[in-house]
Amino acid sequence: MNVRRLIPTTAVAGAVVLGLTALSACSTSDAADGGNGDKLKVTASFYPMQFLAERIGGEHVAVTSLTKPGVEPHDLELTPRQIGSISESDYVLYLKGIQPAVDDAIKQSGVKNTVDAATLTTLENHGAEVSGHDHGHEGEEEHADEHGHEEEAHEEHSEGDGHNHGEEGGADPHIWLDPVKYAEVAKGVGKSLEKADPDHAADYKKNTEALVGELNKLNTAYETGLKNTATKTFITTHSAFGYLAERYGLTQQGIAGIDPEAEPTPARIQELHTVAEKEKATTVFFETLASDRTAKTLAKDTGLKTGVLDPLEGITKKSQGADYIEVMESNLTALQKALGAK
Repeated sequence: MNVRRLIPTTAVAGAVVLGLTALSACSTSDAADGGNGDKLKVTASFYPMQFLAERIGGEHVAVTSLTKPGVEPHDLELTPRQIGSISESDYVLYLKGIQPAVDDAIKQSGVKNTVDAATLTTLENHGAEVSGHDHGHEGEEEHADEHGHEEEAHEEHSEGDGHNHGEEGGADPHIWLDPVKYAEVAKGVGKSLEKADPDHAADYKKNTEALVGELNKLNTAYETGLKNTATKTFITTHSAFGYLAERYGLTQQGIAGIDPEAEPTPARIQELHTVAEKEKATTVFFETLASDRTAKTLAKDTGLKTGVLDPLEGITKKSQGADYIEVMESNLTALQKALGAK
């Protein structure tokens, strides 16, 4: 996977000119809107942002996702038409650092209402191994003070190649896999939509409160469901679950770091053999949008089971649920089984 396929500034600028008139043809969401021009035209970078925009925006928005179902978000390359659609948007919601091409295009777009979800909560550094500490009952204000380095870490992170998540000096962007952090982002998105479209502010506020309620319920289910387990360690191909592990007192052991398609070193494979035996890990998790070859090889070598733990970067027919909430519930069930929940 080439994670440095950034679009040159000149290409972005030219593509914006080429794509300015293309928005009406770029998605089924916009097509469905038809002549109803009073809807807020929202562009979301990938599924976790799309879900928030659709749930909070409700009937007042027409949402276009730049990442089609089944496409690994990190690999996304934008067409001139997509870049043009960004410039024609009333509101753009994205997560800086996940998709370098998107970050560049948004920077060039000139859209007034542009929201980076990473600025709505705190980002932290997570490596291949993440030891959890249960923040489930902490006040978020206290938590924010403890990790109040978000802007500094995020800026340092974004100056790199756009995909140094979890490595030294880089911030882990997978905030949506922690229901508490995702709820923080939802609140920020709600407030920003109220400002962007004040005529429907009351509905945005109501929808935000309803979604935050669901996310709080999900958080409680995770807290309760993972409180008493035979082991706290899980192994995964994609180290996307650092925030989740930290929130619920678990330890994530990533086979090859945050890049879902990176090849592990022989030394790392040997280390995981030792970890699996010592920590009584039972399962090697893989995901729906990336190859399961490495996970299955490791599981065979160690005598472990395999299972799916979905990082929710996109919803497809293979997903264990129709939306974010359902897939997160499936992830909880998978974790309970793998960790030996009592």
